[in-house]
Amino acid sequence: MIKMKDIVREGAPVLRQKASDVPLPASNEDKEILASLMEYVQNSQDPEISEKYGLRPGIGLAAPQIGISKRMIAVHLRDENGGLISYALFNPKIISHSVEKAYLTSGEGCLSVDRDVPGYVHRYARITVKGTTLEGTEIKVRLKGLPAICMQHEIDHLNGIMFYDYIDEKDPFRVQENAQPIER
Repeated sequence: MIKMKDIVREGAPVLRQKASDVPLPASNEDKEILASLMEYVQNSQDPEISEKYGLRPGIGLAAPQIGISKRMIAVHLRDENGGLISYALFNPKIISHSVEKAYLTSGEGCLSVDRDVPGYVHRYARITVKGTTLEGTEIKVRLKGLPAICMQHEIDHLNGIMFYDYIDEKDPFRVQENAQPIER
C-alpha cells in the first residue's frame, strides 16, 4: 500500500522527466503498480483509512509521483452531477481538446507539493483521452470540468510538467479570455 512517505516531493528529478511508455500487454509488475496508484487515491478519500495511515486526500496520482518514470495514472473523483469518474490507465494520451479553457477557482494542489501555490491553472475545458485499462482494454473517454482538469494534471506528470508551471508569475490570478471558472 502506498503511503505519504512513498510519494516523491517537488525537487525530485523524476518529477521533471518524460516518463516512458508501458509495454503492452502490461507485465504483472506494472499492473500491480497501476492498481496501487488507484488504491492510494481511493484510500485517501476514505476518512477512516486516510486518518489511520495519515494519507493526504487526492483525486489523482501518477507513477512518477512514487518514483517510477512510466506512463501510468489513476484518477478517482465525482463529476458535477455526482457521477463517479474512476480510471487507472496505461499510456494515457489526450487525443483531442476544446478551444475553451477552464480553471479551478480554488487553484490546484498536488500530493508531491507540500506548499500552497496560489494562482489559476488554465487547462482545456473538455478533452478526449485514449488509454489502456488494467484489464488491457483500450478505451477512449470524454471528460469536462473537474475530471478533465484532474486528468490533464496527471498526464502532465508523465511529461515532467508541474501544475504551477502554468501559473502566470506576474499576475497569478489573471483569467484568460473565454476561460470558465470551476468551483470545487
